[in-house]
Amino acid sequence: MSDLTPMMKQYLEIKKKYPDAILFFRLGDFYEMFGEDAKIASKILQIALTARSAGENRKIKMPMCGVPYHAANSYILKLINNGYKVAICEQVEDPKLAKGIVKREIIKIITPGTLIDESGLEKKSNNYLLSCVIDGGIAGISFVDVSTGEFLVQEVIFKNNFDTLIDEIERIYPKEILLPESYSEDKDLNKNLIARLKGGINNLFINFYSDYNFEMDVAYKKLTDHFNVMNLQAFEIEGKNALISASGAIFAYLYETQKTVLFHINKIKKFSSKEFLYIDAVGLKNLEILEPSVKGTNPGSLYDVLDFTQTAMGGRKLKKWLSMPLLDIQKIKKRQDIIQFFIDFQDIKENIKELLEGIADLERIAGKLGSSNVNARDLIALKRSLELIEKLQEVINKSDSKILKENFNLSNEELKKIHNLINNSIVDEPPITIKEGGIIKPEYDENLKKIKEISENGKKWIATLQERERERTKISSLKVGYTSVFGYYIEVSKANLKNVPSDYIRKQTLVNAERFITPELKEYESSILNAQEKIKNMEYEIFCKIRDEIVKNINAIQELAEKISDLDCLISLSIAATNNNYVKPEITDSFDIVIKDGRHPVVEKTLGYNEFIANDTQIDNSENMVLIITGPNMAGKSTYMRQVALIVIMAQIGSFVPASYAKIGMVDRIFTRVGASDFLARGLSTFMVEMVETANILNNATEKSLILLDEVGRGTSTFDGVSIAWAITEYIHNYVNAKTLFATHYFELTEISDYLPKVKNYNIQVKEVGDKIIFLRKIVPGSTDRSYGIHVAKLAGLPEMVIERAREILKNLEAANYTKDGKSKIAAGNNSSQQMDLFSLLNNEIIDEIDKIDIENITPLQALNKLKELKEKLK
Repeated sequence: MSDLTPMMKQYLEIKKKYPDAILFFRLGDFYEMFGEDAKIASKILQIALTARSAGENRKIKMPMCGVPYHAANSYILKLINNGYKVAICEQVEDPKLAKGIVKREIIKIITPGTLIDESGLEKKSNNYLLSCVIDGGIAGISFVDVSTGEFLVQEVIFKNNFDTLIDEIERIYPKEILLPESYSEDKDLNKNLIARLKGGINNLFINFYSDYNFEMDVAYKKLTDHFNVMNLQAFEIEGKNALISASGAIFAYLYETQKTVLFHINKIKKFSSKEFLYIDAVGLKNLEILEPSVKGTNPGSLYDVLDFTQTAMGGRKLKKWLSMPLLDIQKIKKRQDIIQFFIDFQDIKENIKELLEGIADLERIAGKLGSSNVNARDLIALKRSLELIEKLQEVINKSDSKILKENFNLSNEELKKIHNLINNSIVDEPPITIKEGGIIKPEYDENLKKIKEISENGKKWIATLQERERERTKISSLKVGYTSVFGYYIEVSKANLKNVPSDYIRKQTLVNAERFITPELKEYESSILNAQEKIKNMEYEIFCKIRDEIVKNINAIQELAEKISDLDCLISLSIAATNNNYVKPEITDSFDIVIKDGRHPVVEKTLGYNEFIANDTQIDNSENMVLIITGPNMAGKSTYMRQVALIVIMAQIGSFVPASYAKIGMVDRIFTRVGASDFLARGLSTFMVEMVETANILNNATEKSLILLDEVGRGTSTFDGVSIAWAITEYIHNYVNAKTLFATHYFELTEISDYLPKVKNYNIQVKEVGDKIIFLRKIVPGSTDRSYGIHVAKLAGLPEMVIERAREILKNLEAANYTKDGKSKIAAGNNSSQQMDLFSLLNNEIIDEIDKIDIENITPLQALNKLKELKEKLK
């Protein structure tokens, strides 16, 4: 260290405090990186790697690369996306006033979960940082979107494995997760948790944070200090140790990384899955609710079909609605009524839609205000949005709609004060920076106005100086100029030096000219430059006061954003209903689901409205509780099941649905067991994943749940698979009593309807033409007795020799496993709902005993005794 330059010593001292971050070290107009940071950054950012002398004797060389400070955001984002933290080290004193080395400090640490800059954020998606603490069988998780101020906590109870916890974290889908440092230790339990987190969430940034910040006392104080409260009872987390630890640690981390106040995070929302129709991460994925399974398809998800939102905050809200449908019928009906109003009054809807288009992202502006990251352009966007909201309020007031007026009272005195403050103080077209002046209207502050007049007068004097000096010296080529290094000057070519007046003082020599200054010019230069510096400082101070004044009413901005996002979603759903010919469903507390001419909302957009074949659905708790659906591959079984689930979800967010009529009995959870995939990170095969997911369904479904089962049991042998599928169906029928759609190729399973009264068979119609099949896509009562797998294989292009041989083998298998009347031998002999008990009647030992009886020679007494013996065995 003794051989290093003072600047390099300063760099290494700061870097030592942040060893796990790429350090952006401000030097003039650049952020420089040194050593290993430079090597890493140069590769990722594809910029030149150079070297700088780091020692007093200039023999020590340090690898170095840099990026312009005014363009740093794009470079920072690239490093973040590659899994690195970035620490921003700024000059915190004026280099002109520094005595020795310029003072520098870390002003912010940027990580994937703490991004605020809009260029690095998806407009219509939240950017969550999540903290997790496990306490026995309870996990406390808290998650925050720093860009909007949304902060939620949730308690998750899990059993022997992490399935429930992992599923909940995957459903939230954070960009960064905060775990106690001790969780990084090499223990099987910890390794399992971390491996599954990484395996379930793409590009997840896992951060191990000091255990100290998770300690109860430390975390509790962090929370009470931030929210300025005596205890946490108001947030309903008092005594919830895991929740408090996770929440307190997240605030410690935010203060450590953001280096600023966080006024916009001003409440804790306690999330409970019991308040919503719960769809787990597997269901969100399988049903393609928020994202398509194949990237790039459009529309590929339910969200894509329904999203006509005009604002970023409306887009984010619609995603929340879709992932958390309502369980409150009155709230659903209120949304329905507003959507119906917009369908009936298209002109009002269009007026509101047009005004919404111009409204800025108020949630993220509030986030910038609360974290002191707002600039003057953000405030102008806020002002213009408030002007549009006034017009929006006028449209609502003139609509004569009671429900609109009750739910969307958008204007208040606090918002008017904010508008007037910005309107009176900030220029209409401010620069993006807030420390270089040009953002405050001169008339807003009397002192600022005076200094600006001095500066303007000085500039006017200098503007006339050139003509005056040309006239005085008779040098027509004389010019007056300015550089940031040398200040103002008078430049004379060498050919005219003989005409230079005696009061000119030489300042700089060039190849073909000399530059001079006069005492008068120097005096004006001093007054102008001093005035400009004062203007910059004064404008920045005024701006900070304006910002702080607006922050006092940040709640009003956040409440407004909430209402605007709700309104935007309802307009969006009304547009979707009109464009796609949806109907208003009847929402009830009954068990039944009745859908007439139901359609898959995504598939029909892909195929076209007139191309999609609509189907009916009848689910009740008498004869149609478990629907067994058979038919060949590609016939539409999975599409049919998914469309039922999507129609339920749409109905319970208040949306209209793709059908000619729908009555939806409220559903508390939707379970899906569809698709086939290995989960190698968990060491699970396709079949094991299938069984784990099925076990979750059987253990957690209620009679208000909707279950979708697609080909359960196919990952093992045929007989094992049919047996498992049969037993699962019985269990759901006899014990769970949930609405169930079960698509299967095991047409043997259809015989279960003979024994279970609430099971009904349906099949997807196909038409056979010779050895070809045509998919009719229509679901009808009854079962199929064929899987048509060989037909589908032929369509796929398998060689004809393979197809013919498969037909031969199929005939042999059918002969061996089916009775003459076409019944499956697997289920033969079953004539009661007590299926598992009746299998014991075929006990070989008892049959052998009966065969041994000599019927012709046995006496009546011997026969009676033999019957008593067999009866005892049967017991």
